[in-house]
Amino acid sequence: MAPTEVLPEVVAERGSLGQRTGRVAELLDGALTQAVAVPVAQPAPGDESELQPRAGTADAATRYGIDLFDLAQRAGLTGAAGEATVVDLPRVLAGREAPTWVGLPERIVLVGVGDGSRTALRRAGAALARACENLDQVLTTIAAESDDDGVRALVEGFLLASYRVARVGRREPGRRPCARLVLVGRHPEPAVAAATRGARATWLARRLAATPSNVKNPAWFAEEARAAAAVVPGTTVEVHDEAWLAEHGFGGLLAVGSASATPPRLVVVDYTPVRTRGGSRHVVLVGKGITFDTGGLSVKDRDAMVPMKTDMSGAAAALAATLAAASAELPHRVTAVLPLAENALGGAGYRPGDVLSLLDGTTVEVRNTDAEGRLVLADALTWARRSLDPDVVVDVATLTGAATMGLGRRHAALYTEDGALAAQLEAAAAATGERVWRMPLVPEYRAALESTVADVANVATDPKVGAGSVTAALFLERFTDGVPWAHLDIAGPARAPKAEHEVSEGATGFGARLLARWLEDLA
Repeated sequence: MAPTEVLPEVVAERGSLGQRTGRVAELLDGALTQAVAVPVAQPAPGDESELQPRAGTADAATRYGIDLFDLAQRAGLTGAAGEATVVDLPRVLAGREAPTWVGLPERIVLVGVGDGSRTALRRAGAALARACENLDQVLTTIAAESDDDGVRALVEGFLLASYRVARVGRREPGRRPCARLVLVGRHPEPAVAAATRGARATWLARRLAATPSNVKNPAWFAEEARAAAAVVPGTTVEVHDEAWLAEHGFGGLLAVGSASATPPRLVVVDYTPVRTRGGSRHVVLVGKGITFDTGGLSVKDRDAMVPMKTDMSGAAAALAATLAAASAELPHRVTAVLPLAENALGGAGYRPGDVLSLLDGTTVEVRNTDAEGRLVLADALTWARRSLDPDVVVDVATLTGAATMGLGRRHAALYTEDGALAAQLEAAAAATGERVWRMPLVPEYRAALESTVADVANVATDPKVGAGSVTAALFLERFTDGVPWAHLDIAGPARAPKAEHEVSEGATGFGARLLARWLEDLA
């Protein structure tokens, strides 16, 4: 049974740090709260001052009787987003006159908020989370002057940076996320709730992708999807096994999973809203779910194979975004279609030179068994189009190393011929910080996929063409049959070599919040 993703609690309390009575004054009791976090900002362009005050900083300085800006300058803070310094106040010797801060939380956290943009506040939230590890409760005014998007970004950053990778065996002592964050000021509860949903989706996607592949196989992932959906009202789950796949002609998915001791699965997670309205749509999210990728007989080298437990990150993002849509009770029907397989090495595996017949009857010459993701996605796209009658389809996949080579680890490659859909996804990417870069579906490159023995080859037959991410997207486009469609190649940002701001080391959960925000904005 998949555990519910247990995030730190985030609550909003109206008031100010200067209050002497009321709920905020009660929470400022040092026995209840271990730290107070206040913002410092960069000076405006042309301003010669070193730091700028923000909401709550002056109140905290007055309440504590301490020059916080002097402390910030001594610590070398510039106010840049993501900076944080911790001031631990000393205990007072017995018999000495008590300073004004006795009885208040004994830790003050000064957090840089940069220019106050969404990105800056998301980074500020992440810095706060790391500065407040192991604490039970923290009060902050960091986003007290921000709009809804700013509050949402701060809370997202805090929650995303609070994620911890589950360790097998002995646990690292002394590291746990802060249990509760109290936002002091006037913070809209819908923004806090939306940030929590998005972060929970990312936590789920990260946990699934980070699970070792000796535990994670198609059947395991299917049960995790079933368990995760069981606690979200309005969702249903169907799991189709290898016999069903064979009966219905899923030639690509079956071939990719043929060498594995654990056969493939097709998982369909559906959210149907109780109430719809004019403009409600049926959105299908198709996620690549390769639970481990050896490359098959076109075997990967060791270094490339090590992170391949995360090759199902697309399926994890599609699942998480669908559950987030259900949790938000959006008016659109959303269905996640998850083709799951292990691309293993073995005598029963498919081979370079094989010709496969896919679900729609298209024959494919296999020129590289390490180009398996597009084969399972082709079957899934065909099935989704035929069986679900979608209004729009978005597939998400760790599909090509070429996308990583071209865009690095900070952007996903976005492919679509639909300008409105591209603009919607780009807006969601900007709002969540999960960045995309629109790439061209170059029509002249379609000829590179021509085969002399089949309808199409799974990789370019002309090595001089290059553009591996583009040709992979063109391959997938064949199976959309005119349905509005976008493809997200997340091979780069789905994995991170180290933690940075709100991004976790290893599996990042990229795409879960982007897709969830896009679905929310459609409403």
